[in-house]
Amino acid sequence: MINYSESDAYKKSFNKLLKRFKTLDKDIAYLKQFVLEPYFDKGIETLAFVKIEGGCNEKYDSYKVTKFACMSLKNKGNRSGIRIIFLVNKSIKNEVNIEFLEIYFKGDKEMNDMELLKNKLK
Repeated sequence: MINYSESDAYKKSFNKLLKRFKTLDKDIAYLKQFVLEPYFDKGIETLAFVKIEGGCNEKYDSYKVTKFACMSLKNKGNRSGIRIIFLVNKSIKNEVNIEFLEIYFKGDKEMNDMELLKNKLK
């Protein structure tokens, strides 16, 4: 069982990107169904996201989705340039809690906000 939550910064950025990429909500649902759930529930390996160096502690692991397919961006496949930063809470056994922290388009912003991540990890 995976529980999803979203930070305020994620919601704000998501709504801004949704105006440009109309299929983004459906694309996020596909990410959850076909990437996150198989990985965290069934242990099926994936190359769609990577662990963020220096973004983990005893309670959280942080990841960046680097291969994200957006249907609004034709002929791009999983190289859409959309990045998603999320945390996985490790402290609760037999349950996976994923919090989406940040979403951005690589063409607008080159790197994720490490300050946002550091504040969340405190």
